Amino acid sequence: MEDTNIKEFLTYLKKYIPVFFLVTIIALAGTFLYDKKIKTPVYSSTAKVVLVQQNENATTSTSAALNDYTVNQKLTSTYTEIAKSELVLNQAIESLNLNTTAKDLSKNLTVTPVEGTTILTISVKNENAEQASRIANKIAEVFTKEITEIYKLDNVSLLDEAKVNSAPVNNTLTRDLIIAGFLAVFGVAALAFLIFCLDDTVKHGQDIENTLGIPVAGKIIDGQTKKRKKSSKRNVSKIISDELVVEDQPKSVVSESIKNLRTNLQFTSVDNDLKTILVTSSNASEGKSYIASNLAISFVQADKRVLIIDCDLRKGRVHKIFGLPNTYGLSNLLADDLNNTYRYIQKTNIKGLDVLTRGTYPPNPSELLSSKKNAALIDRLKSQYDIIIFDGTPSNGLADSIVMSTLADQVLIVAHDSVTKTQALAETKASLDKVNAKIAGVVLNRVSRKGNGHYYYYYYGDKKHDRSS
Repeated sequence: MEDTNIKEFLTYLKKYIPVFFLVTIIALAGTFLYDKKIKTPVYSSTAKVVLVQQNENATTSTSAALNDYTVNQKLTSTYTEIAKSELVLNQAIESLNLNTTAKDLSKNLTVTPVEGTTILTISVKNENAEQASRIANKIAEVFTKEITEIYKLDNVSLLDEAKVNSAPVNNTLTRDLIIAGFLAVFGVAALAFLIFCLDDTVKHGQDIENTLGIPVAGKIIDGQTKKRKKSSKRNVSKIISDELVVEDQPKSVVSESIKNLRTNLQFTSVDNDLKTILVTSSNASEGKSYIASNLAISFVQADKRVLIIDCDLRKGRVHKIFGLPNTYGLSNLLADDLNNTYRYIQKTNIKGLDVLTRGTYPPNPSELLSSKKNAALIDRLKSQYDIIIFDGTPSNGLADSIVMSTLADQVLIVAHDSVTKTQALAETKASLDKVNAKIAGVVLNRVSRKGNGHYYYYYYGDKKHDRSS
């Protein structure tokens, strides 16, 4: 994975920080409750058996075998298997009247030779500490007897009896908590990585430029807006939308990102007169009307006379954003004499900004927008305004914005950060390319403030560092 992708993933991982905390707390709490309340304590007791030659009259061959280390080790391995055999275990079970089988008992039995010696340790685990010691001692006793009978030797004796151990051997709370915490963190990180790799949404400007060859014209920071109230100074007759952030909160992080978009647009048109801008998107609900409205205000604040035309004749909502009636609008104007244009354009409460709403829903939106009359209207309006912004329809599935792109000097494609699919954006670009539209770039809307290098906007929000819009 390239360094840029690693950085992108780490940035993406930040959104999972609450999940990390939640999953880790649940894992630790669950492990603690399991160890303390559910897990049954298990106790272990160990008896030791020594294999030595006690009878000095034993045969020379036997003494030699016990004194020879190599042979000794082989005998010890043999004795270990005998200690775990059904012959020994069944006798211990019968003697202690245990309710188990040799197979089950062997699962809780460990017979280990002590390295470099002829000593065997016989350890038994049981949920009852006293029972564990009794079983260990009984197995050691039966084993000693059987070895003596099998080999006709007196070289096996009990070295240490198993004692009752009151401390559970499965008290591993600390270890279990560490493992649970590690697995929780690793599990969330692995899941986040999988989602990140499979995620086809646009998230990073560099990805868009490399994958689709479209520059990122701006990143609009996601931020809360305040409700707009009546203002006696501006004689506002009604409460309008709270989406006009650039007007109501000119020093906010969101407003600064909109102004940066305006500046980028002006730089892309240094050699050409920028008069008309189409704002579209791939799909609905990606924020194109929000961007178009605030971008218009930012141009007004740069001493431009601006007109917004709602070209979404189906579901346009510019009139709602600015609190204007939609009785008559663009569709009605195109059915009327263009000399009557002034009757349809409405002034807003923002000086220098006018709006042409969508009007009555026509049966043929695409035909109206592609008509010569619409082109003539745009030419006429260019002489009256410095900037005209077309709030278009989503481009995927509708021809309206594709038609309007041929009348625009620049086209902005709005994409909802981490929501819009890369494939959808590619389809929008392909549709615009077919009509040779001039794509200024993609506007990433609702970009998270964290991890995107936008902290510097707060400088401009400080009253001590005021600047003109």
